[in-house]
Amino acid sequence: MTWLDETMVGFDTETTGVSTANDRIVTAAIITRRAGEEPRTRTWLINPGVEIPARAIEVHGITNEKARAEGMDPAQGLEEIATALAEPLAAGIPVVGFNAQYDLSILEAELARHGLASLASRLPRGIRPIVDPLVIDRFLDRYRKGGRKLIDMCRIYAVPVVADDLHAADADVLATLDLLPAMAHLHPTLAQVALDDLHDQQIEAHRVWATRFAAFLKSKGETDDLPSPLWPVSAADPEPQPQPEPELDALF
Repeated sequence: MTWLDETMVGFDTETTGVSTANDRIVTAAIITRRAGEEPRTRTWLINPGVEIPARAIEVHGITNEKARAEGMDPAQGLEEIATALAEPLAAGIPVVGFNAQYDLSILEAELARHGLASLASRLPRGIRPIVDPLVIDRFLDRYRKGGRKLIDMCRIYAVPVVADDLHAADADVLATLDLLPAMAHLHPTLAQVALDDLHDQQIEAHRVWATRFAAFLKSKGETDDLPSPLWPVSAADPEPQPQPEPELDALF
């Protein structure tokens, strides 16, 4: 039995945009699942208090009218989300998220905006263990060409999904949870790594990817929206700092 057979908690958000510092959470889903058991799902619809841009509405389908009429007060919803994540993390249960850095970073920004305790401050060991299939895939198959969106990954790892269902937070969480055993089937060593070690290795794998990708972007003259090398929560200043290259083959 490995950690893949134990309890996992999936987390995803849908938001007003892509800025973790400035945008707001509109919906969130947390799904608790143990292999062989029915998952337990909690979802939130939040009134973000700002206009939801048309592009974001096209992605997740939540209109301004719906958010205002049915959405929770953001402070209440955010506090519930943070509490629901802190409990399993404090118990050593992994929180799984696809591109988890984004969702955790925007959650921390939102908690600060509403004067609520950060997720990190609620956890003596910090926000861990986190498992991110995107970070892991970038390392395990780093030379593969093509997209690495959730729908791409589901196709590559033969995880059945209905494409039209994705971009709903709960559907994205279920697909992400299904990705992990599919990835472990192709990369058996993934399941054998202890969760704390896996978390630390993802920190390093993400740092290396972000540093290299930022250098590539700058070589093309692009200096906006450089990826933060910090994981699982991004820095306010995403400028990567020079660090020695690790021996990547030693990871995972």
